[in-house]
Formats: sequence, C-alpha cells, structure tokens
Amino acid sequence: MAVLELSQSNFDETIQNNNIVVLDFWAPWCGPCKQFASTYDEVSDKIDDVIFAKVNTEDEQELASNFQIRSIPTLMIFREQVAIFSQPGAMSSTDLQAVIDKAKALDMNKVREEIKK
Repeated sequence: MAVLELSQSNFDETIQNNNIVVLDFWAPWCGPCKQFASTYDEVSDKIDDVIFAKVNTEDEQELASNFQIRSIPTLMIFREQVAIFSQPGAMSSTDLQAVIDKAKALDMNKVREEIKK
C-alpha cells in the first residue's frame, strides 16, 4: 500500500476516516530516518488494513510541535482517533509488525475508560 504524505491540511481527515493510522515523523536530512524509510515501506506493502503515512517535520513544524516530536524518526499509531503508541527511533520490520499487531488487538473500550480517569 502506498505511504501517504500528511500535512496540516489532510492530517485530521486521515486520522478521522481510518481505523488505524501508522505515522512516521521524519526529516529529509535525517540519516536514521532514511534508513527506517525502507523498513517502513516494506511493512506498509505487507499490511493492507492499516493506513501508513509520513509527516515531514521540516515542512510540517506545527504538526511536529503539536505532538511534541523531539527526536526523529518517531513512530506514532492512532486507532479510532486516539494516539495509542509513540516511540522515537527506528525499529526493525519485525518490531514494527509486532507493534501494529498489538495495536490491532488493543481493547479500545478499555483505552477510552483509562482516558476518562
């Protein structure tokens, strides 16, 4: 599946209209981001029921600031419009797939209950 490029103009719509969105916050000058990009693309090709997207932190500084991105690459996962995962640093394809599998299995009713507390 193609990886979407998100910006301020399409971010909210993408999060609202999709069950699970995996985000890669990156920058063109970032060496580890470039290395992680091939892993991210590889995993996105294998998983059809999840939206994969990227946010260029150079072009979308406001989005990066809104999510307190301090290190790149940073991976975030949204499920049902809730940020359920955020971790700086690159990861292997096996680890990325495992995190996505956990996101799919997460009981969102319990998550919403925890948020209310």
